[in-house]
Amino acid sequence: MKQLNRLLYVLVIVKIVLPFFLHNSVFEPHRDEFLYLEHAKHPAWGYLEVPPLLSLFALITNLFGAGLFWIKIWPSVFGGLTFLLAGKIVLLLGGRKFALLLTFLPFVLGGYLRLFFLFQANFLDVFFWTAMAFCLIHYIFSGQNKWLYGFGVCAGLGLMSKYSAAFFIVSLLAGLLLTGSRKVYLNKHLYFSGLIAFLIFLPNLLWQYQHNFPVIHHMAELREQQLQFINPADFIAGQVMMNFPCVFIWIAGLAAPFVSRELWKYRVFTWSWLSVIGLLLFFRGKDYYALGAYPVLFAIGALWLESATRLRFRWVRYALLTCSVALGLYALPVVMPVAKPEVLAAYYKMSGLSRPEGFKWEDQKYHPLPQDFADMIGWKELSRKAAAVYRSLPAEQRKETMIYCRAYATAGALNYYGKEFGLPNVYSDDSSFLLWMPDKYNIKNLLLVGHQIPDKDDRVFQEFERYTVKDSLDLPLFRENGIRFILYEGAKPGLNKLIEESVAEQRKAYLRN
Repeated sequence: MKQLNRLLYVLVIVKIVLPFFLHNSVFEPHRDEFLYLEHAKHPAWGYLEVPPLLSLFALITNLFGAGLFWIKIWPSVFGGLTFLLAGKIVLLLGGRKFALLLTFLPFVLGGYLRLFFLFQANFLDVFFWTAMAFCLIHYIFSGQNKWLYGFGVCAGLGLMSKYSAAFFIVSLLAGLLLTGSRKVYLNKHLYFSGLIAFLIFLPNLLWQYQHNFPVIHHMAELREQQLQFINPADFIAGQVMMNFPCVFIWIAGLAAPFVSRELWKYRVFTWSWLSVIGLLLFFRGKDYYALGAYPVLFAIGALWLESATRLRFRWVRYALLTCSVALGLYALPVVMPVAKPEVLAAYYKMSGLSRPEGFKWEDQKYHPLPQDFADMIGWKELSRKAAAVYRSLPAEQRKETMIYCRAYATAGALNYYGKEFGLPNVYSDDSSFLLWMPDKYNIKNLLLVGHQIPDKDDRVFQEFERYTVKDSLDLPLFRENGIRFILYEGAKPGLNKLIEESVAEQRKAYLRN
């Protein structure tokens, strides 16, 4: 057992450090990471996009200077911890070396490699889904009530990480009803653990109430802009593609409890997976929303595959490992940005890893790079150009000029690189940035960073005497390619009051009377 634990911890360390060697230095923080770093500058029990737990790690990141290492270390560490929980499940249920290796493969050969390198709420979400499964397996295995309380704590923290944790909580509870473990509903400690989860989540629930439940507004926007384009076939295909090099492991995990006497009592996780998939299909969730349901299936599937090949068909073990590693290495440039963007785009065409027309993005169009990769380039150049336009103004005029961005990503990027380039605080009314807009204004000029010149219906921009397109960005592989830097000058007398009224009107949706 000591040797197995030693192997497990070595693999955990490999999982944590490997992504840093697979990340080309050309790539910058992801667009969403800029937003989450801004969250930490405005501590609250909630934000318009996600619950508050991620902002705690963003606060620590900012305290250490918010360098790329500190941005990426948190998802990397939690990726290692998620595998650690899955590995501990393997050992708890009697697994050996081959089962540990099989459980490890999905974390370094598929979608989890990228997920656990992006500073987004998803890495916490997947960790706490796995932690809930870990506690439930321990409870089923031992019958000790302390694991129910652990489940409650993980459920509460999961909800404080991402609201989609509710899908897994509901699915696990439904799975328990469909198995012999349903007797847990007669255990008072389950309800005490539910109370603990509720109390942990309560501060965000109160914040949601005070702000008119912005999660509902956020989901409505997602449905309108993204989720409406998701169809069931693409969602199911996504489940396979995210885990393609190791798809046989989680399929084995789904089937194993129904064919193995030793794993029979863990059928709850097959039923919970089916429930999660059903819920996400009904609500048109994105395919990666389900990633938290797989680590426990990897552990169960690996256990069964190890048992099935222990005495016979041992050659199958080598075939499975070889096939998974070969497929994983082939697809690696799609999972991680291992080379410069131009090199990757050329490789995709040559290797056939993308469709002939490219990768489909949220705009339903095809592009040369995966969307996440296009979201990790160009931000520093964008900031440099914005700073050049801003510094071209006389010093006195700069004091009366506000920099405003249409999108949270551009505002976040300019604030991230702002100190390096000498920029003032940059504002936006997109996403949570709306809550951080000033109440009062005294400006005469405005530098707009956006793709389109505002039309005549946008009253604020009609309150200037003139505007000039000072520059634009020419980075074809960048998602924000073509963005313009538009300087509005000569504010009319009613401008500042109009801005104050406009901001106040937009905030009304998030203020309870």
